[in-house]
Amino acid sequence: MKKPIIGISGSIIIDSGGMFPGYRRSYVNDDYIDSVVQNGGVPFIIPYSADEEVIKTQMEHVQGLILSGGHDVDPHLYGEELLPQIGEIWPMRDHFDMLLLKIAEKMGKPILGICRGAQIINVAHGGSLYQDITYRSEKTFKHEQGHTPDLPTHRVKVEAGSLLAQTLGETDFLTNSFHHQLIKTVAPDLKAVAKTDDGVVEGLENQTGNLLAVQWHPEMLHRNQHVKFMNNLFKFVIEKAR
Repeated sequence: MKKPIIGISGSIIIDSGGMFPGYRRSYVNDDYIDSVVQNGGVPFIIPYSADEEVIKTQMEHVQGLILSGGHDVDPHLYGEELLPQIGEIWPMRDHFDMLLLKIAEKMGKPILGICRGAQIINVAHGGSLYQDITYRSEKTFKHEQGHTPDLPTHRVKVEAGSLLAQTLGETDFLTNSFHHQLIKTVAPDLKAVAKTDDGVVEGLENQTGNLLAVQWHPEMLHRNQHVKFMNNLFKFVIEKAR
């Protein structure tokens, strides 16, 4: 049986120095690639494009989709103006990721959203975000650890019996955390199935059972033997793509 091809949404990095300052390069972090390879899939980076026909054709050549992390999501997509604490936005990448998502859903392909990817999924389905952790009125833990990518630093609890719990095989564990934006209103057709003890939403799933979204970075944890079950998120996409 052929290994399924898993598309990973790409971003653009701009050289700040060297021979070609300002030069644009398509990329994803290598941990995404290795996570797919180590769990039985064939990773394809889907480079950013503004051409909708190109994006549709890209999706026709993959069997599953991972929406990767990156820029803050443009608040205009959920009806807000930009507040002072928001980070860098790139509206064209929002459009790219949302179109990848829309096409993947229409084609019935399995989807995994990671960090920004989870936020994009929520916003695309009609949910909203806190533009920064400081705009949440409740007491909130540190969600941007800022160092050591493979170090779990805060606890997540997953709803028993949920697809996410069944996939991970765990319902109470520590994860890493690298986000300053938070899910605010959960989209009406998605379900929040994982939270931290401060009430921040950390996991979403859909009703059809082919979409999972997590706020943490499992690709950075896939080599950590203490949380080896993080690999199950990638196996979810790969096995459903067969």
